[in-house]
Amino acid sequence: MADTPAPASTVAAAPGGDAAPFALSPEKQLMDTLIFLVLLFFIFYFVLLRPQQQRAKAHQRLLATLQKGSRVVTGGGIIGTVQKMEADGVAVVEIAQGIKVRVASGTIAEVLPEGKPATGTANDN
Repeated sequence: MADTPAPASTVAAAPGGDAAPFALSPEKQLMDTLIFLVLLFFIFYFVLLRPQQQRAKAHQRLLATLQKGSRVVTGGGIIGTVQKMEADGVAVVEIAQGIKVRVASGTIAEVLPEGKPATGTANDN
């Protein structure tokens, strides 16, 4: 019987008499958790929030530069020329000769550069 190993459930005590030598104090656990949460917030900010804010600012600058005669593409893919900007955030866009639509200015996705033809439009006859 001298050769039988000790049962697996027996835990050797640490030299100081502690049963769990690697247990962290509650203060250390709290600090580790707080550091992790702060690090997670910074990663979240720089990966998701900051780029979204930059895109929103760029879109606001784009809308501020809209003027009569600007060639635009709406979020739905409609290409036209701005005829008038109304005060309530609405733009009147001519999509074909004599056909004007009112669109919310927030739906304007991009302004086409001058001289660049709109490719693939349905009204190129």
